[in-house]
Formats: sequence, C-alpha cells, structure tokens
Amino acid sequence: MTGESRWARLWQVARDFLRLGLVAFGGPAAHLALLEDEFVSRRGWLSRQRFLDLMGATNLIPGPNSTEMAMHLGRERAGSLGLLAAGLGFIFPAAALTALLAWLYVEFGTLPTAGLLLAGARPAALVLIVGAVVKLGRKALAKTHLAVIAAGAFLAVGLGVGEVPALLGGGVLGLLWSRLSRPATAGALFCAFGYPLEAWAASLDGAQLGKLGLFFLKIGAILYGSGYVLFAFLEGGLVEDYGWLTRQQLLDAIAVGQLTPGPILTAATFIGFLLAGPVGAVVATAGIFLPAFGFVWGLTPIVSAMRKRPAAAAFLDAINASAVGLMAAVAIDLAVPTLASWTFWAVAVGAGLALFVARWPAIWVIAGGSLLGLLLGLAGWH
Repeated sequence: MTGESRWARLWQVARDFLRLGLVAFGGPAAHLALLEDEFVSRRGWLSRQRFLDLMGATNLIPGPNSTEMAMHLGRERAGSLGLLAAGLGFIFPAAALTALLAWLYVEFGTLPTAGLLLAGARPAALVLIVGAVVKLGRKALAKTHLAVIAAGAFLAVGLGVGEVPALLGGGVLGLLWSRLSRPATAGALFCAFGYPLEAWAASLDGAQLGKLGLFFLKIGAILYGSGYVLFAFLEGGLVEDYGWLTRQQLLDAIAVGQLTPGPILTAATFIGFLLAGPVGAVVATAGIFLPAFGFVWGLTPIVSAMRKRPAAAAFLDAINASAVGLMAAVAIDLAVPTLASWTFWAVAVGAGLALFVARWPAIWVIAGGSLLGLLLGLAGWH
C-alpha cells in the first residue's frame, strides 16, 4: 500500500464506495457493520480502535451516521478528496434509484397493482419506525432523566410544539441537568442556526425550489441520531406546516427509502421529485447531505475534545432522548391513517413478527409487507 499514489488511493475510494452504495441495504446499523468488515477486518485500512473512535465522533455531530462514517473512512484513506469521493459514491446509487422509483410512482402509482404494493409497504414502514423507537430507546433512555426528557418531547409535539423547538428544548434540559458550559452552549447555538434559514425560506413566496432546498438544508444541519428521526421533521414541516405532502405520500417515501440501498435520507430525493420533478430531487438531495460533508471536514479535529466535556455529552444525550420522543409521536400520528382496516393490521402484525421475532432485515420486511398487501388486495380483502 505504501507504493500507491494519492490518485490511485482516491480512485480506489471512489470505486469501492460506489460499489458499497449499490449493496448497502438494511439501515445504518447494517451499514456500519459492512464498513467495519470491509475496511477494518478485510483490508486493514485502519485499526478497530480508530474505527470505534470515528464511529463515536459521528454520534456527536448532526447528520446520517453511516454516511458520515463512510466520509471519515474516505478521508483516512485519501485525504479531503477521499472524503468527498466516499460520500458521493455512497450516496449516489441510492439517490439515483430513489429518483427512478419516484418517477415510476408519479407515472404509475395510481395503477391498482402499484397501489396495492405501496399499501402493503406503508404499515410495514410504520412497524420499522416503531422498531427503531424500541431499539434506539434502549440506548438513549438508559437514565431516568433522559426518559423524562423523551416523554416531555413527546408531549410537546402532541400539544403542537414544533419538532425543532422540542428537540433543542430537550437539549437545554439536559444541559440544566448537568452544568452549563461554553462547548455545550456553542453546540445548542450551532443547531439553532436552522431557524433563520427556515424563516428566510418561508418568506420566499412562489419560490418552491428555494423553500425546498433550505428546508432540507436545515434538516441536514440539525438532524441528530438515526435517519428515522428525519420523518418526525418531515411530518411536522412538509405535512403540517407547508402542506406539500400528505401523510400517505410521506409513508410511501419511508417505504421507498427502505427499499433502496444506502442512506435512508435519500427519501428526500423521492420527496423532492414529487414536489418539483428531477430538479427538485437534486435540490432536496443536495440540501440534506451538504451539511454532513461540512461537519465531517470541519469538526473532526475538535470532536475528540468535545467528547471529554461532560456538559457537551449531557447536551447530546438529551438531544438523542428527545429524538426518540419525536419518533414515538410521529409513529402514533402516522398509525391513524395507515391502520384503517383489518387488512393493514394484518400486514403490520406480519411485519412485526418478521422484524422482532424472525429478525428479518429491513429490506425484507418492506418487501414482505408489499407482497402481502398485493396478495390480500388481489384476493379482494380490503
């Protein structure tokens, strides 16, 4: 490896992460396992300890953790250009496939068979969100005060408080539980910069592309935790505030995000296509992923120091707990229109058994739900 030139390594990074982006099914946890096996166990690009350090760093900054981990690995191998090549390579296959599925959805989504497939995928996607709440909650709510903060975020959203204020409010409560310090305060202000962006976007009457891009840029800049948290923000922003999507379309976006490989945040590609065609897909995708590139490039040198500050850790722990509360709230909100008949309940129960008992990967759960919905629909059981 020592004889390889920088450009050879850069090409290697671009090629390898493009290939991985084509097969990275199963969600963030599966992605991280794939990255560890490929680049630590098989290739020895870095030590397992270094991998763990970088993985811990991704939990301290906003954005999609597994995608940011890919960027870290690219940077380890080929510098800043490697970061860019790894990120783009990992994102592009999922974004391209999601855009294709969005086109098919727009063109053929009203056909009976396609409608039945999506109808079955929706309750399966709902079960996946519930599963994510359970799995993330076990880790994020390990302490009593974090469970209280999560419950507070859940109730706040139910009472009409916006997702961003609820999330940041939880972080502030976590700070008060610990001690207020400059690094943690800086973190809170750093997340809060999304507010002026959103206010500016809201003032752009008629400029839907501008609103769309700034909305997803804000989401990419403040999104902590799993990509599933994304849907809490989308439901509050695009469904409730802007009225651009229906809840059914949001669930379809979740299902498509699970059916494609790579980061689940490419659901933004699907939504952008629905709202503004191919250009909207590009704008939404660029908006939601652009902050991650900046965070990994700019904050990696100081993230190790942040991890050692108790107040910063308390803030981030509380953010994660609040995110679990938001996810629980959106799951309940989406359940009402989704489980409208015994057929959809049957699909949801089957998806739950597949996910929690049989331990199926997410892609199999969605595919199985789609197939079951199709079979029940064709049999006339609506």
